[in-house]
Amino acid sequence: MFTSLPSFSAPFSLSEPSVSRPTTPLCSTPRKVSLRIFPDAVDNFHSLKGRRLVCYGGGAKLCRRFYGLKLWILENINLQQRNRKHGRAIEFKSIRSEEKDPLTNHLETTSSFGEGDIRLQNEHKASSSTHHQPDGSITSMESKPVVQAHSSSFSFEGREGPSLCIAVIGATGELARTKIFPALFALYYSGFLPENIGIFGYSRKNLTDEELRNIIASTLTCRIDHQQNCGDKMDIFLSRTYYLNGGYDNVQGMSKLNTLMEQIEGESEANRIFYLAVPQEALLDVTSSLARNAQTQKGWNRIIIEKPFGFDAPSSHQLTQSLLSKFEEKQIYRIDHLLGRNLIENLTVLRFANLVFQPLWSRTYIRNVQVILSEDLGVQARRYFEGYGVIRDIVHSHILQTIALLAMEPPISLDGEDIRNEKVKVLRSIRKMEPSDVILGQYKASAGDKVDVCWNSLTPTFFAAALYIDNARWDGVPFVIKAGLGLIKHRVEIRIQFQHVPGNLYRDRIGHTFDLGTNELILRDAPDEAILVRVNNKIPGLGLQLDSPELNLLYKDKYKVEVPDSYEHLLLDVIDGDNHLFMRSDELAAAWNILSPVLNEMDKKNIVPELYQLGGRGPVGVYYLWAKHGVPWAED
Repeated sequence: MFTSLPSFSAPFSLSEPSVSRPTTPLCSTPRKVSLRIFPDAVDNFHSLKGRRLVCYGGGAKLCRRFYGLKLWILENINLQQRNRKHGRAIEFKSIRSEEKDPLTNHLETTSSFGEGDIRLQNEHKASSSTHHQPDGSITSMESKPVVQAHSSSFSFEGREGPSLCIAVIGATGELARTKIFPALFALYYSGFLPENIGIFGYSRKNLTDEELRNIIASTLTCRIDHQQNCGDKMDIFLSRTYYLNGGYDNVQGMSKLNTLMEQIEGESEANRIFYLAVPQEALLDVTSSLARNAQTQKGWNRIIIEKPFGFDAPSSHQLTQSLLSKFEEKQIYRIDHLLGRNLIENLTVLRFANLVFQPLWSRTYIRNVQVILSEDLGVQARRYFEGYGVIRDIVHSHILQTIALLAMEPPISLDGEDIRNEKVKVLRSIRKMEPSDVILGQYKASAGDKVDVCWNSLTPTFFAAALYIDNARWDGVPFVIKAGLGLIKHRVEIRIQFQHVPGNLYRDRIGHTFDLGTNELILRDAPDEAILVRVNNKIPGLGLQLDSPELNLLYKDKYKVEVPDSYEHLLLDVIDGDNHLFMRSDELAAAWNILSPVLNEMDKKNIVPELYQLGGRGPVGVYYLWAKHGVPWAED
């Protein structure tokens, strides 16, 4: 009979062998010989596994055979274990040997599903041994597409497969080079990413691993406040960065990406994040191909989508429905880098961790709230003149999300979904914008100004408006917005002005302008991050005159640390599964509902931007709007 192992067949017979016997018999006296196949040895050897064989004098012939067979099996087990240790390196080398003809590197499409992708699993259930190809053919699951190996060498020997893989789709674009890869390295250097992480760049350019590493290496920097082993960490990070040319067919491209990730992951369980740094017009095709061909079955899958999230309410709804047909809501992270600023992260802390603010946070004590985001000449305007403008690029996401965090009720916990539930209640309570409460502007530049201006465009570079939240806490309190480009200076802050003191005994001592004596809480992000509280105070001296100084917590003086970039904050949130700073689908729809009346009037050209001087304070109509709503605007 034959006892079969995966890599050999051992002949076994009860007849005498045709070999000479040793002078000293192996079993000359009655004894027991144990033949035990260890649990990690050969699964197919079920007939002998775990059994004890007894050989007595009359069965010495049989005993010698089993004893020799046992030694031979144990030797093969040790050989298998040694081969297993280096198996991955051998497998990777075998991929290189298959690259004889470029046509053989053309991949068939495979389907791979994430844990959360229930809809696709129901639509594409297949047997465990077959895979359906786009042309209708069926291939074995054991056959893997061949991924072209690049000039750089990589050995799996001595390394575990990565527990986290991050793929940057659009890896050669400016956003990826200047923001995403530097943020990933900063997290890796600071110890927030696993040591064995895998970073994958994907685009249409024909590059090697080394060429991508050279491109991004010049953008990587270490923390100013701790630079130990910076060069070593950078080398390790770059060695774990790989590139794949996806070509112009995303279906095949994502199949290639999946195969490459599987090869580097090995058999270890690994989660995947896909950062889609691609134009809006390519988003649907990329997400569809990714969902069907690049998700892992050995962990969770998450996708990051850059703003703007649609052009208007209908296009945003179409995009949302397409995404939700392929992914679960919890897998989708709509990123806005402005929401990763420390100012935004600190809003909930200030509100819910300080008793001094909690009783004041309502219409009873707050007179108005101002949200200001002004950019100076250092910011290029090209993105505003590509059709989206300041409303779709900044107001829809950053400004409205900031207001939602400021105005929401206390959530039942710090869980992302609990915070999102409260944010969407605020957004649904905001009145639709009236065109009469909106001021649009577009800067005008002279011939000598080196800025991008499309003179035939009506796309606004400035937006100002007054919003009202129709609920018990904020009824009648104006939330005023000012967001623009090409203004006198860079300024990002939230100003909360409190009501006047009823029957103020010191009214005549405050000065010629009573509004200057209004208490304010100022949360400033730029130019210097700070928390300021304006209070009324007596000027030292014999007279009785009041002043309104600011109590100042200046971050650069108090905290001697480098403030991380907003992309670092948000990428770490995605890894941790914290989604409270990312817009959910219902938040997205509620935000478009607020802005739709103004956007519709703009499409009909019933509202045209007011021109303002480049480097100035913005359209003159803003001051009339503030006066209409009783808001004393802070000086620039």
